[in-house]
Amino acid sequence: MKSLYPLKFKPQPKTRIWGGNKLSKLLNKPFPDGEKIGESWELSAVQGNLSVVTNGFLKGNTIEELIEVYLGELIGDRLYEQYGVEFPVLVKLIDASETLSVQVHPDDATAFERHNAYGKTEMWHVLQADEGAGLYVGFNRQTSPAELYERVQRNTLTDILNFVAVQPGDTFFIAPGTIHAIGKGIVLAEIQQTSDITYRVYDWGREHHPATAREMHLDLAIDVIDYSPLATAKTGYDRRPNSPVLLARSPYFITNLLELDRPQERPLAAHDSFVVYLCLDGHATLHCAGGSETLAKGETLLVPAAIADITLTPEPSARLLEVYM
Repeated sequence: MKSLYPLKFKPQPKTRIWGGNKLSKLLNKPFPDGEKIGESWELSAVQGNLSVVTNGFLKGNTIEELIEVYLGELIGDRLYEQYGVEFPVLVKLIDASETLSVQVHPDDATAFERHNAYGKTEMWHVLQADEGAGLYVGFNRQTSPAELYERVQRNTLTDILNFVAVQPGDTFFIAPGTIHAIGKGIVLAEIQQTSDITYRVYDWGREHHPATAREMHLDLAIDVIDYSPLATAKTGYDRRPNSPVLLARSPYFITNLLELDRPQERPLAAHDSFVVYLCLDGHATLHCAGGSETLAKGETLLVPAAIADITLTPEPSARLLEVYM
């Protein structure tokens, strides 16, 4: 059996009523003009949305087919024992031309009970933000299911939500149960569990118009929401060129920021995990025993767990997210 190598996958554009065209303009995505593309699924094992390899001799294979053949060599032995052929992380790019619905995600226990699926823990890393743009994350004071229901009916829900103005580089960790919405004028990278379960609570009036109405899930959301006040979901970090900077750590993913202007060696064997690189800016070449692969702005690369060491060479600089478990 041939050895594994760094893998690229075909981005999957998702049309959304709140989407725009910034993923093509800012991140060089080859998406059609004139469509509201809200998301690019960069690496996905969600059924019906399996990522497909675009490079090397494995071109045309899905991520699930690769795991069926390579098992722990692709995702790591301990992860294969836990997740089997389901790749455990979903990587997205999001363009919010309009504000997304106010929503919440269940944890694993609730998601398994209701949907036989994983819950959704996620993080956001802001790439671009219009002036005044921001996020709604958590409540600004203690509330209750009764008040939530009443405020949704009266269109006053945002009065008790935290609104946080954002700028590029801001990072947020969104635990299950945290009510949230991405505001208009923001492009961000999202790292999350492999799950597509979202409970919409409020949709800014769009839910009342036939052309924009989507299913709402207030009855499902009401008992998974954390009603306590949230001081902040923003992750603080200090930028250190040519050194990994931790942005988020959870049982479901670890995400580092790499800002490079010289070659960086990354020993990966100790992770016993795949590693994903998402290029946010610039250009880099990844070198390893299995070969080399370029990584341009907006591109995503999966390094199989069997690859023990790599070197990232920026040309002349690059900014990357590094994700593993």
